[in-house]
Amino acid sequence: MKRVALLVQYDGSHYSGWQKQKNATTVQEIIERALFKITNHTVKTFAAGRTDTGVHASGQVVHFDIDCVIPGNSYHDVLNSFLPSTIRILESVEVKETWHACYSAIYRHYRYVINNSKFPNLFINNWSWHRYQKVLDESLMLSASKTMEGEHDFFAFQKTGSNRTNSITKIKDIDIKRVEDLILIDIKATGFLYGMVRLIVGQLVLVGEKKISPEIFLDRWANKKKKDVKESAPAKGLCFVNAVYEENVFKKIQNNDLFPVFLIKGFS
Repeated sequence: MKRVALLVQYDGSHYSGWQKQKNATTVQEIIERALFKITNHTVKTFAAGRTDTGVHASGQVVHFDIDCVIPGNSYHDVLNSFLPSTIRILESVEVKETWHACYSAIYRHYRYVINNSKFPNLFINNWSWHRYQKVLDESLMLSASKTMEGEHDFFAFQKTGSNRTNSITKIKDIDIKRVEDLILIDIKATGFLYGMVRLIVGQLVLVGEKKISPEIFLDRWANKKKKDVKESAPAKGLCFVNAVYEENVFKKIQNNDLFPVFLIKGFS
């Protein structure tokens, strides 16, 4: 048996998230179905992070154990021949049997894209939230967001239905920038609660539109006022950028090759 890691990109608008579930089409199901066609055996996959329905990934990391003559660095080509165009394997490598896509990750990086233009843009509509009612103050949003850096209890930013025993996690870094009409919200954390990023973005937009102050934003999450956190940003603007490990196992694809950076280049 050998362990193979995959760097995966997918358009989440076509799927009910990453994880397999009954009566729904998911990314995990499609990839495992392709692996079955190659090996004629059931192969279980493990991902760095679970994405919800409609959420995209530019650099999802997946691993599986397999007994097959195909070299580890050839699986991206082989799998892509069995996958739809909405799922692409960017790179595949053989890793140590102790390496784990989820548990070996130091932190994960999500990006949320807001189109703050007055007019919709069909070319990025499936990858951004068109929030056009007011011009957002990204500086105010950034100031409010910085209070969340560090290890805290983010109970207010967790949707009902989570099976976690607690809501404590560590946000490594938050950055918010405007590139013409696009506002890019980047959050890096050791782990993310169920629905966490979309709830954070929903509150930050209220700050940017000056409907609530940065002080109210802080009060809501710091004092666990979940009942006041009612706004959640739509899934289509959210993208799992990548997972970071002590050693970079993928050598061919660099972070700058992934979708969110391309988005910056395309609109700068």
